[in-house]
Amino acid sequence: MKPRNLCEAGAIATFSGTTRDTFEGKTVVELRYEAYVPMAIRQMKSVCSSARSSWDIHSIAVVHRLGTVPVGEMSVFIAVSAVHRADALDACKFLIDELKASVPIWKKEVYSNGEVWKENSEFMDRKLELGKTNGSCCRRNVKVETHGTKSCCGAKVKVADGAAAEISTSDAGTEETI
Repeated sequence: MKPRNLCEAGAIATFSGTTRDTFEGKTVVELRYEAYVPMAIRQMKSVCSSARSSWDIHSIAVVHRLGTVPVGEMSVFIAVSAVHRADALDACKFLIDELKASVPIWKKEVYSNGEVWKENSEFMDRKLELGKTNGSCCRRNVKVETHGTKSCCGAKVKVADGAAAEISTSDAGTEETI
């Protein structure tokens, strides 16, 4: 967020999503996120643009980590500044809901006794609602860097071993760190 806008803002709303230690009685060790980065960035920018057209917002910052996210660490962070709290709070809720529903980021939950790719029900519900899918979460012909591991839908994502990656968008532009 740009500091100059903070002087004009009467409210800053934030959301942070963290890795919890259990899910449905299973012990969670870590989460692993993958994304089709060019499409994810494009969609994040579109979601931010939609928020700007719906609320009187000064600044938006959205960051989502890729790679391994241990228990207790943050995987997603959203901050919105606005003159009034209602705009900041409503836009912040909209941004996390739309991020989950429309940005191609996939999550694998790693448990103490196994692991599973999690279906993003919000993403699938949105795609089915828009009539843009035949039940598949992504196109199989997507080609990405081949230096990583396979994702839930066969695309490969380049993430160095042990290195966290993130995709983010803000007023200053888009940053990619891999």
